Amino acid sequence: MTSPRNEEKVNAVKATWARRCNRYIFVSSENNSTIPSIDAGVPEGREYLWGKTKFGYEYAYNTSLEGFDWFLKADDDTFVVVENLRSLLSTYSESQPYYIGCSFRPFTAQGYMSGGAGYALNRLALRRFVENGLRTKVCRTDPGGYEDAEMGICLDKLGVNFADSRDGEGKSRFFPFSHFTHIQPNRQKNYLAYLLYPEKDLLDCCSDSAVSFHYISPYYMYFLEYFIYQLSPFGSLRL
Repeated sequence: MTSPRNEEKVNAVKATWARRCNRYIFVSSENNSTIPSIDAGVPEGREYLWGKTKFGYEYAYNTSLEGFDWFLKADDDTFVVVENLRSLLSTYSESQPYYIGCSFRPFTAQGYMSGGAGYALNRLALRRFVENGLRTKVCRTDPGGYEDAEMGICLDKLGVNFADSRDGEGKSRFFPFSHFTHIQPNRQKNYLAYLLYPEKDLLDCCSDSAVSFHYISPYYMYFLEYFIYQLSPFGSLRL
């Protein structure tokens, strides 16, 4: 997700994690083949992210359903460790519909996934979302509302499985805030209460196979790219 005014963010995403994806497209309010971006047909603003998200996933359904196993939605200030995402997604069966991300507690019995941390639908979940959710109007039809909550409510109605993305030690992999925020102690109590699963702090905050962090400025996109992919302590073996 992006907007025409976020060129610096788009360029940082393209120069870092997006180049490890099999394919990417930016959902915006303008068509631009050089980015590439597509016009979702809704105004800019957080209040229209549900409309953008529906358009983006329907575009993926119409153009790429059989070409890919999973479809990730992320913002232009989200950093994704694509290798860790691929490894995680490879553990799920293709025969069941799955939806995975950072699990929040409210709105449904299964909760919902944070939009800022990014979330992914597998092929069966995408098919069910478009064919059973959007085209039959089971899901909210207007472009307003909280995008991530509306997605969770919709997919829960459709019987999609909400996957637990934590690692074997119970540590989180998808993060709705920056790496700085999640590692520090004494985080906001209302955020911790919102989580479906508990989260610790300092070196216990995050999985060694973390997938995403949110609210990452363009400068910190390059910062993470360097520290994850280039910095190598002497004597260590970089895979």
